Amino acid sequence: MKVLILLCLLASVAGFFAPHAIPSSSSTALSAGRVCQLLGKRPNRKARVVTFSHRRIHKVQDINLHKRSFQSDKLKRKVTLRLSTKGIKTVEKYGSIDAAAAKFGLDLSKF
Repeated sequence: MKVLILLCLLASVAGFFAPHAIPSSSSTALSAGRVCQLLGKRPNRKARVVTFSHRRIHKVQDINLHKRSFQSDKLKRKVTLRLSTKGIKTVEKYGSIDAAAAKFGLDLSKF
């Protein structure tokens, strides 16, 4: 019995010190997920829900994203972005996607 415990302990320690797989650059491609491309708003991962039994569990509050196309005067073409509702209101406030992109430092030629 002691030998079995010792072997299990050695196996777990050997697995702990084994080299871990390092992700390649192709697996960490530009997948932004649910992020507003103008403002950079991200989901709230700290939200909590109180259940009937008063347990507090975590939930993710996603942002309200929409795919919108805007006509860019500088690029002379349409630009499609994933924007939050606040991002859409911001574009309307500045009058054009070019003015809003200049304000927030967004390069529209990448979209």
